[in-house]
Amino acid sequence: MSRRFVDQLRDGDNLEDVYLVTDKQLRANRNGNPYLLLELRDRTGGIQGRMWNAGDHVARGFDPGDFLFATGKVQMFQGALQVILTSVERVESQKVEFTDFLPQTEQSIPKLTERLRNYLLRLGNPHLRALAECFLMDDAFMRAFSTCPAGVKLHHAYVGGLLEHTLSMMDAADKVLPLYPVVDRDLVLMGIFLHDAGKTRELTFSRAFGYSDEGQLVGHIPIAVAMLAETATRVPDLTGEPFPRELMLRIQHMILSHHGELSYGSPKVPMTPEAMLLHLIDLMDTRMHMVLRDLKDDRNNPTAWTPYNHNLGRRIYKGGAHGDLYGEGGGGYD
Repeated sequence: MSRRFVDQLRDGDNLEDVYLVTDKQLRANRNGNPYLLLELRDRTGGIQGRMWNAGDHVARGFDPGDFLFATGKVQMFQGALQVILTSVERVESQKVEFTDFLPQTEQSIPKLTERLRNYLLRLGNPHLRALAECFLMDDAFMRAFSTCPAGVKLHHAYVGGLLEHTLSMMDAADKVLPLYPVVDRDLVLMGIFLHDAGKTRELTFSRAFGYSDEGQLVGHIPIAVAMLAETATRVPDLTGEPFPRELMLRIQHMILSHHGELSYGSPKVPMTPEAMLLHLIDLMDTRMHMVLRDLKDDRNNPTAWTPYNHNLGRRIYKGGAHGDLYGEGGGGYD
């Protein structure tokens, strides 16, 4: 029997299949009785599961990152689907097909990688082009960069998400840069390439998406700065001269300031035109991805609005015809 993916579940459906558990919390209801709150996922998305009267003896039977055979009933709750679980049972990983559980970009990773190479190898600045070549020649880095998600949940949270996010930003920069001829095109493209490169070590993504010890303790911004410094030591092998200090400072600043605000995790705010443009393009691509994802994920919910998105701080209007503008055959996002 073929499996039921999360995006196929509907209000009232019976659930009886294997899912990856990515979050597990043992809570108490208003009467003090324990229940389990789970996040169940496959490659098409996630659904929250609640198991009433499930104590510590059930919670100890599995951990986030395990596969569970879950049974229950799907229901609509506050505008979103959830499943009321009646039983969960851990399944050995060798008995499941991993490709069913890790979401992947709908685009071709080899084609995205080739487009990335084309952008970087056409850089006019010889030092930046040599730096790009050093990264491109690092097979381990490129394997990680081409498969890493851009995030665990917020945006581009799927295999190939970081690569897709990077190319989307480069395409946007390619359109915007002619409007600002004094901005250094090569620096902006290099900054886009490296701004999230530290996520290849911050995140874990071989089985489930999460954070490495290095990611928890250091974070992707300092990791990317360290990766830049390390890789730049190999540039003289290609150019015959040291990597320019001023150029290094400008790239470091772009990485350190790309979140835009200190409160958003940037050690510095953007203080060069290139850093400001990088931040704004990054913000645009991440926010638009979240908006369009919410519209897509909520396509089959017969309401005019998506569920409230706490990260965006709003619901998204789908239209009076319940999102026909953004549905199949529409112009929105497919």
